[in-house]
Amino acid sequence: MTDEPTRQRRILLRSGKSPFDVASLEQSLDRDVFATNAGNLIFSDAAHKILTTPRAEVFSNGIRTDPSAAARINEEFDVFVVPLANAFRPTFERPLKRMTQLIRKLRIPVVVLGVGAQADLEYNAARLKPMEPTVREFVTEVLNRSASIGVRGEFTEQYLKNMGFRDVEVIGCPSMFMNGETFTLEKKSEALTADSMISVNGSHSAVRSHGLDAIIRQAHERYPNLRFIGQNLLEAQLLHWRETSNPIGAQTSMPTHPSHPMYREGKVRLYVDPATWIEELRAYDFSFGSRIHGNIAALLAGVPSTVLCSDSRTLELCRYFGIPHRKISETPKNIDPAELYEAADFGDLVNGHKERFLRFTGFMEKNGLENTFHHGDGGKAFDAQVSRLALPPAVRPWTDSDPDTLSGRFSWMQSRMDELTAQNALLRSQLEKKAGPVSVKVQAGEGAATWPSAYRRARRVVGRPVRRLLRPEQ
Repeated sequence: MTDEPTRQRRILLRSGKSPFDVASLEQSLDRDVFATNAGNLIFSDAAHKILTTPRAEVFSNGIRTDPSAAARINEEFDVFVVPLANAFRPTFERPLKRMTQLIRKLRIPVVVLGVGAQADLEYNAARLKPMEPTVREFVTEVLNRSASIGVRGEFTEQYLKNMGFRDVEVIGCPSMFMNGETFTLEKKSEALTADSMISVNGSHSAVRSHGLDAIIRQAHERYPNLRFIGQNLLEAQLLHWRETSNPIGAQTSMPTHPSHPMYREGKVRLYVDPATWIEELRAYDFSFGSRIHGNIAALLAGVPSTVLCSDSRTLELCRYFGIPHRKISETPKNIDPAELYEAADFGDLVNGHKERFLRFTGFMEKNGLENTFHHGDGGKAFDAQVSRLALPPAVRPWTDSDPDTLSGRFSWMQSRMDELTAQNALLRSQLEKKAGPVSVKVQAGEGAATWPSAYRRARRVVGRPVRRLLRPEQ
């Protein structure tokens, strides 16, 4: 008599999309697959790979939390794994509350695979005080369903311990363990030259408030092969459509703005898939900037990197992993990337990686999770499957000189117009059945709230880019 095969464990993972979900650039931006920041996909893809073993299958849950889905999740899955970034911040309080509402209804284990609190470079948590009840409720519900909670670094650990929590473990971020217990990194040359390929990254806040724009501008003048790698959805919209409804996108000092020299010279990129992002970075000699996962992507590609830290979330990760870094507030605005490159020491990052990896996998095992490096094939099947995918290219600055590229964009615009027209017709039909014929002109007031304007939605999606295309450059 033979034993029946053990049922595969079904793991639900909070992630914007599965690593194997291929979508066009237009679809990716429309769906916002990376939840406003492409860096989120770096650690969610890493978690997906690490959790995939012969005894476990991983499914993406999407980013938007739906508490009403609890019954289905309880029925279909064995564990809910939640990799998070800087979730303990005021602007994320509402999503954190919804996540707590969902977790409270779950009967399965819930494992938080790294979460961070966001404060300033001095680790002052005063701005987080008003949301402390929300954080306390979230952590309590998680610890009711797991042995401990994994945090990204020293600041978040102390923040939670000051609130009375004891089952808190510093595990960093899953992204750094995408390739297991080994981490190799070497400088390709002794020094950077004018011919060096350099990647720079940064947020709007770092550019606006910390003078990163001056650092980028001078690096652009010195290094012809400098490229800016964006991460935000609004940056992707500016690159692909030349327009964004987000007012922050009007910041002309960002290389992703159409008026910036780097945009006009085609020296800006943004990736909607980590595999493409990491692969293309392999050609670079150095990466620097304020984006933690922009630089982690480079490190995973074997490229030396330095982070210009602008807050606690980047600082605590750099300190934990031994990633070369400087506080951006203490960095001269005329700093040469060559100086950052020369000063970068990767000894702690490389030599301490195995110990950190074992701490990370130990946390997983304590919480009932296996990993592909100890219980599987080391991610070989995962990597092979990703390599076979026809992933879209990087998002690049809008250009009217490439008919094939423009054709794809206009084709998507047309399909969206068709969809919106169909939706409009359906809504009109439904309203007419209930209230009789509906006038095209909808007066302001109660009726307007129930009448979504498909025309305005379509115009917002396609109108301004088309006008830009037809209008001669000023």
